[in-house]
Amino acid sequence: MTAREGGTADTVTAPAAPARPAGGRPAPKSRRGIRTRAALVAAARQVFESDGFVDARISDITRTAGVASGSFYTHFDSKEEIFSEVVAQVRDEMLHPHVRARGGSTDPRDWIAAANREYLRAYRRNARLMAALEQVSRVDQQFAALRAERASAFIDRNAALIRDLQQRGLVPPRLDARVTALALSSMVSRMASLVFVEGEKIDAETLLDTLNWIWFNALQLPEPP
Repeated sequence: MTAREGGTADTVTAPAAPARPAGGRPAPKSRRGIRTRAALVAAARQVFESDGFVDARISDITRTAGVASGSFYTHFDSKEEIFSEVVAQVRDEMLHPHVRARGGSTDPRDWIAAANREYLRAYRRNARLMAALEQVSRVDQQFAALRAERASAFIDRNAALIRDLQQRGLVPPRLDARVTALALSSMVSRMASLVFVEGEKIDAETLLDTLNWIWFNALQLPEPP
C-alpha cells in the first residue's frame, strides 16, 4: 500500500478508473457476457483476498465464479489484467466522491471527519486486497505505477480541498496545498495500513478522532461557532 493515499473531503469529481493494461479485451455487450465478466471480477476479488496475488490461480477464479475455464480468456488476457480491474473497483470505493454534498454540512471539519471515516471503513473492508496490491507492487513495475496513480488521485483531491479552504480564508496561504495534502494523506494511509493490515492495536474511534484532530490542527481550521 502506498504511503501517499488517504481520505478526506472531496472538492472535485473522482478521476476515472485506471485503464486496463494494454492488450485487454473489449467490454462485453451481451447480457450474458456482462454477467459472466462481473462474476469473474467478483470471484477474483475473493480469491485475491484469500490467497494474495502470487498464490491466486486463474482456475480458482473460474471455479469460484462458476464458469468454464475458457470463459476467463474471453474477457481477460491474464491474472494481472483481472487484478487491475479489481483494484480499480476498490479505488473507486475508497475515493468516496461527494462526501460534502451527502453530509449537508458547511463546516469543513465535518467534511474531513466524514471522508476520513469512510476511507478507514473502506480500507478495513479491503485490507486483504490492499495487502495483495502491496505484495505485487514490489515485484511488478506495472502495478507499482498503478499504485502510484491510485495514490495521486487522493493527493490531487485533497490538495484541491486545501486550496478551496485557502481561498475562503480558512487555511493559511503559506501552506503549500499539495505538500500538505501529501503529508496528511500519507499519515492517514500509513495508519490505516498499520492497523488493518499489520495488526496495530488501536481502537477504530480513537484512530479516527486522532487523525481528524491532526488534520484540523495542521490546517489551523478555526473552531466552529
